[in-house]
Amino acid sequence: MRAKPRWAELLLPLFAGVFQVMATRGVQWWQVHDTGMLRAPLDPLGCALVLAGPLALIVRRRRPVLCLAVAAGSTAVFIGLGYPYGPAFLSPIIALHTAVVSGHRRAAWSIWGLAYVFLVVYTSWLAPVRTPGWLHDLTVGALMGLLLVVAEFSRARRERQAERERVAEEELRRQASEERLTMAQELHDVLAHNISLIHVQASTALHLIDDRPEQARTALTTIKQASKDVLTEMRSVLNVLRDGAPRSPTAGLDRLDELVERSGLPVVKEIVGEAGPLPPEIDRAGYRIVQEALTNVTRHAPGASVTVVLRYDPRALTVQVTDTGGDTGGDAPGESLGSGNGVPGMRERAAALGGTLTATHHGRGFRVEARLPIPEEP
Repeated sequence: MRAKPRWAELLLPLFAGVFQVMATRGVQWWQVHDTGMLRAPLDPLGCALVLAGPLALIVRRRRPVLCLAVAAGSTAVFIGLGYPYGPAFLSPIIALHTAVVSGHRRAAWSIWGLAYVFLVVYTSWLAPVRTPGWLHDLTVGALMGLLLVVAEFSRARRERQAERERVAEEELRRQASEERLTMAQELHDVLAHNISLIHVQASTALHLIDDRPEQARTALTTIKQASKDVLTEMRSVLNVLRDGAPRSPTAGLDRLDELVERSGLPVVKEIVGEAGPLPPEIDRAGYRIVQEALTNVTRHAPGASVTVVLRYDPRALTVQVTDTGGDTGGDAPGESLGSGNGVPGMRERAAALGGTLTATHHGRGFRVEARLPIPEEP
């Protein structure tokens, strides 16, 4: 909430001061000449007392209890010296409201209770024209109690509003944290897949460049395309940070054929069930899981055949990636599950959507299977 400028804080005290002086002058004639009241006319001392409350309102934000004490005390002295009733009560009412709303409830109630006792004692025994009686005291108490109730209602309303704003801010922070985590996962998947592909193809090109330059040319072409793709995907992910940009990256299962072709692996794709539109988060997660699984095959079992199965049903999408194992003697993916972020990252991605992921040996090869539940439409 934007803070008010300094001059705006002075408007209420200025208004209260002008109103109390002018209105007191307006009501004093009949109170001075009325034999039923016999109040004293406003003089310099009375003007000073009637202005003390508005001057105290200047510090009502910083020192609400002091403001209320000065406003109520100066008004009590003003009334006790016999000056007219009425307009001088405005400053204590404003100060009471400020003190209660700012949280100084005990001090506000105490000062307001003392003010009530003073009014009852003064009007019953000390005033020039006394007005004893329980009905008068009850009326004064009811009016002062009503002012307290209004102040308490305002305090409760502001606290509820502050709580709603706090919850909204926490929700925004939580969403921002989740988006940062999503972006970290996206960047990991994009970089891991494409850098692994570039590494493998570069090694192939170096191995073949002397004996079989045409095959080396093919590997270099793949490197060029992979580097272009990684720049494009990184740009797509980083666009999430820009105002007005899409809130989710664009990778999805509709680009699976492109991913398979770019991997350089012999891949067979199978679709089970009727492929329909998926929620963006499910679609993106399925793509990234296949991408990470192919990255693991490229790293640990280059040259292995891969089968990618997408099983659609109304309640879930099942993604299964199985490889036949490599002939290079390198570690299979399952032998390095304790290191890196590949399989743990896939498992976290599935768990974030309420799904499960298993990664186990399958014969000489390896199988990754994820089940991603599809939320029911409301």
